[in-house]
Amino acid sequence: MASLCNFPVVTKSTPQSSSSPSRPLSCSSKHLISSSCNSFHLLPPYSGSITASSRLNESLIWKPLKRSHNRQQAKSSARTPFVRVMAASKPEPLKVMLSGAPASGKGTQCGFITKKYGLVHISAGDLLRAEIAEGTENGKRAKEYMERGQLVPDEIVVTMVKERLFQTDAQENGWLLDGYPRSLSQAQALEDLGIQPDIFIVLEVSEESLVERVVGRRLDPVTGKIYHLKYLPPETEEIAARLTQRFDDTEEKVKLRLQTFHENVEAVLSIYEDKMIKIDGNASKEEIFSEIDAALTRVLEEKSAASVATGFIES
Repeated sequence: MASLCNFPVVTKSTPQSSSSPSRPLSCSSKHLISSSCNSFHLLPPYSGSITASSRLNESLIWKPLKRSHNRQQAKSSARTPFVRVMAASKPEPLKVMLSGAPASGKGTQCGFITKKYGLVHISAGDLLRAEIAEGTENGKRAKEYMERGQLVPDEIVVTMVKERLFQTDAQENGWLLDGYPRSLSQAQALEDLGIQPDIFIVLEVSEESLVERVVGRRLDPVTGKIYHLKYLPPETEEIAARLTQRFDDTEEKVKLRLQTFHENVEAVLSIYEDKMIKIDGNASKEEIFSEIDAALTRVLEEKSAASVATGFIES
């Protein structure tokens, strides 16, 4: 959360002329700024700047320039010996949730987003599949549900997702939560933990297209790259020979998964209605990302504007 600076602050220093050398303000920075505030800018009738270390209890350095020659402003300044400042704290990193049915193109768009914005990509499905591959107890339980096309119980998934979201890289760089939450209970569990996105993106694709995408999907176990027999065939015969199909990428299982998805998605969307945007997932991947990119840019601009606080110091 962006920290707020504590204003107004009155120092015991006396006014200096514009020709005086730069001096530290005689007030502890803990009275003026929080630990994340690191830059200040003087506003009219003064001009100049203030900088400070983000560590507490260090002096701010004031570099005053000439006062305005406007008489009315000069009189006003004499009556109220304060300088208005703006304190800019570092905006929080992006927190994004990307939702969509199986094979709606979430993985492709996650690749574009993480490449441009440097977010940590977190996929509940990947976390579960890693548990299954390692043969853990949670993995064995999860596989039983996934084979039936059902949602894995919250007590298994929520814990894994929470632990990943709270790791240092996700907290510092921001995160992209891929295909999660998938149910109302999962969304509420995240809310209870104080985990909320800045934006909730939904990719909408027709069911007919989804089935075709899933059934033709193949995985390269060596590189982890996803191919499609029709839309993205392997580059060589060697790669084609080693491709595998996920156990739940059959037509029968994908229809079960789609049914489960549609039964739960509306409840999830109701939680994030005020932060949600819907995008046509039938468009080209470049057109889809263009819309997502524009939306994320707007969010960043809003977060940057919200990170600026204003206040006063004594001149």
